[in-house]
Amino acid sequence: MAEHHFHLKADWPGLRNDVGRIEMLNLKTEVSIPTEMEGPGVGTNPDEMLLGAAATCYIITLAAMLERSGVEKVSLTMESIGVVDYTNGIVTYKKIIHKPEIILAEGMAEKRNIVERLTLKAETSCMISRALQGNVEVTVEPSIK
Repeated sequence: MAEHHFHLKADWPGLRNDVGRIEMLNLKTEVSIPTEMEGPGVGTNPDEMLLGAAATCYIITLAAMLERSGVEKVSLTMESIGVVDYTNGIVTYKKIIHKPEIILAEGMAEKRNIVERLTLKAETSCMISRALQGNVEVTVEPSIK
C-alpha cells in the first residue's frame, strides 16, 4: 500500500468577506466567498474547487479506461455543473452533473457500447466521486459521436 500526502497552506487575514490565499505545490490562488453567497467573489471558492476536483478526477479516470480498453478517440471534452443550494445561510452541495463529449476515431463505432459503459463506470471508479458518495449526487450525461 502506498500513501500519498498532499499539503495545503492557507492564510485568511480577516473576517467572513475577506480574501484569503491557498498554496499547494501546483496551485496558488486567492479564495473568497462567491458573490452568489454574498461574498466578494475574488479568486476561486470551495464550491468551484470541489467541482474542479470531481471533474478532473472523472475525466482522467475516463481517459485511462478508454485507453486500457483500446478505444481511440479524436477528442474528449466535458462540461460539469455543480448545483449548490444556499437557503437561509445554509449551504448544501446537492449535485454534480458531468457531461462528457467523446468523438470516436474512425473505425471505433463498434466500441460505442463499451464507451457508454465506461462513461458510467468512470464516475464510480474516481476517488473523488467515491469520497462524495452518500453526500453529493453525481450523475453522467454522455454524448458519444
